[in-house]
Amino acid sequence: MMHEDDLPGTAVADHRRRPVIGVMGSGVDPNDTLARAVGGWVARQGFHLLTGGGEGVMAAVSKAFAAVTDRRGLVIGVLPSIEDDPGCSQPAGYPNRWVELAIRTHLPLSGASGTSLLSRNHINVLTADVVVALPGGPGTASEVQLATRYRRPCVALVADRSQIPGLPDQVVSVSTLEEVAAFVLEQVGRGTGAAETGGSSHG
Repeated sequence: MMHEDDLPGTAVADHRRRPVIGVMGSGVDPNDTLARAVGGWVARQGFHLLTGGGEGVMAAVSKAFAAVTDRRGLVIGVLPSIEDDPGCSQPAGYPNRWVELAIRTHLPLSGASGTSLLSRNHINVLTADVVVALPGGPGTASEVQLATRYRRPCVALVADRSQIPGLPDQVVSVSTLEEVAAFVLEQVGRGTGAAETGGSSHG
């Protein structure tokens, strides 16, 4: 008799049960040290990684995540489209080479227009179980604002709160990976005792 675990689609369902950690940050500056540490840690926890699928922090954190060979999660990229393109093509640089599951949207706006209903940032934030924000500009700031609007747990990994413009008072800011790990694990209900906080050694 076939066991239920042998039925088609079981593995896919297992992936969907994994927490999704959204990592937001600059689309230009990779903030490589922070991004590598966060990406490697998220992978080692067995979580999925979600980004906006582009360059900068999005690429750096995805590269570090994908370099963890025994990971079980996927690199998810939520992609914008080119405005007024009937085929909803993606702008140059999207998706970056490490995206494994590309969510292609019809939504063109980002940056200072990141809270617009025509921005994929709403999908980024609503899909994530926890949002981790690294230093960035108006686009990152808009994602943090949406996280507070939609009551998504959000932590900012910054040396100074000014590294994310207009960072809301209710968003916790921390300066170490250990603090990010504690926040994320608390939010996904796993506790903090098993946190593996060493940064990824992969470049």
